[in-house]
Amino acid sequence: MLFEQVHTQPDPYAPFLISQAIKTNGLVFVSGQAAIGDDGELVGVGDFDKQADQAFRNLERVLKASGSGLDRVVKVTIYLTSMSNFDKIVELRRKWWSQPYPADTIVEVSSLYSSDAMIEIDAIALAE
Repeated sequence: MLFEQVHTQPDPYAPFLISQAIKTNGLVFVSGQAAIGDDGELVGVGDFDKQADQAFRNLERVLKASGSGLDRVVKVTIYLTSMSNFDKIVELRRKWWSQPYPADTIVEVSSLYSSDAMIEIDAIALAE
């Protein structure tokens, strides 16, 4: 099986030996995208809206780097540190996707990679 590692520039995942995405067999598997800015630092500490916007922008950037896009996402998993932000996720889905909306799982977790991170999104999309 052939697969291709997907990179963006900058690649904030490289120091952790994580692929931002892997492209294989007509699909793109995107690692969890958090609110990491171009400087490798968390954006919007304490501000869910800023973190969510950055996480969706990062997802979009990785998909574009793979030759795919948000319009080709078939499955998404959104990890939240508080379900109190669930209603905001519904609005974000409306902002970033259109019908048919991707299959989705939303999970509340006690912590993400940083104690300040509030959201992370992974996805599976159709390639090209």
